[in-house]
Amino acid sequence: MFDRLQAVEDRYEKLNELLSDPEIVNNPKKLREYSKEQSAIQETVQVYREYKDIQKQYRDAKSLLEDKLDAEMREMVKEEINELESQISDYEERLKILLIPKDPNDDKNVIVEIRGAAGGDEAALFAGDLYRMYTRYAESQGWKVDVIEANTTGIGGYKEIIFMVNGNGAFSKLKFENGAHRVQRVPETESGGRIHTSTATVAVLPEAEEVEVDIHEKDIRVDTFASSGPGGQSVNTTMSAVRLTHIPTGIVVSCQDEKSQIKNKEKAMKVLRARIYDKFQQEAQAEYDANRKSAVGTGDRSERIRTYNFPQNRVTDHRIGLTIQKLDQILEGKLDEVIDALILEEQSKKLESVND
Repeated sequence: MFDRLQAVEDRYEKLNELLSDPEIVNNPKKLREYSKEQSAIQETVQVYREYKDIQKQYRDAKSLLEDKLDAEMREMVKEEINELESQISDYEERLKILLIPKDPNDDKNVIVEIRGAAGGDEAALFAGDLYRMYTRYAESQGWKVDVIEANTTGIGGYKEIIFMVNGNGAFSKLKFENGAHRVQRVPETESGGRIHTSTATVAVLPEAEEVEVDIHEKDIRVDTFASSGPGGQSVNTTMSAVRLTHIPTGIVVSCQDEKSQIKNKEKAMKVLRARIYDKFQQEAQAEYDANRKSAVGTGDRSERIRTYNFPQNRVTDHRIGLTIQKLDQILEGKLDEVIDALILEEQSKKLESVND
């Protein structure tokens, strides 16, 4: 472990030199790349340096015991040694976690796609509940939510809603929401008072930068059309809505949320880039999962990850067997308890693989 930590510190120093090099300063791509790499290892280097400082204090204190000390001073030094040993142990555990390979997407903004699945109108209403939950959670984190596309139903739900979450570390927390979410409740649309089970799917895609996904103009078909509201009626006489089709992959993205065709195309391009990036990642992940299961599920959109049981005010995350009797609070966006548990599980699994 310590060889790896020293290598990380050496690389940090090398990056300091590179970022001062005029040739790098005048190369925006390299400058961004090296700055990002340095930022990613900065905390590890800082903690490692603090650890080495405590180790030095520990060695100095141990050497003091070899001197002739009076009883009171000897007792004080022993207390200091015990305290330093405890700090060393804590730092070593922290460093092990910091050495866990990080997901390169963790710091990115995300595009979230929620779709009503099994359950008709009730599934669409539940999709609306999930959108509201994520919006509240984003607000609590200081993130900004921007709707890209919304296909509403007449009773207030969403057949589909796509939105962007802008904020530092958004993907690191929201990535665990990928999958099928199940709700058990008496629907507003049900007069008989029977409990129904419905589902909505959530896809969380990291925003992809242009340098990460090379999309050629010749590979995109652009169609424009008039925006439409619930029921399909036209709400805009100008051809402001945009549909992009990526011919090589067949991925199609529409956007009509803005009144400007240019803005709709910009938003649609962000979603298209993210979906293409996600497609490549999913293919790579499928190959990896064939050899070893990922930490908290496969990330497959069809995998049922969580159940929201209204009669018992209960939320269960099936991947880690977590059950919380706080459904009302969770739907208000208080997701920290669930997400923190999922992060801890992911770290534990990765730590196991590092130690294997």
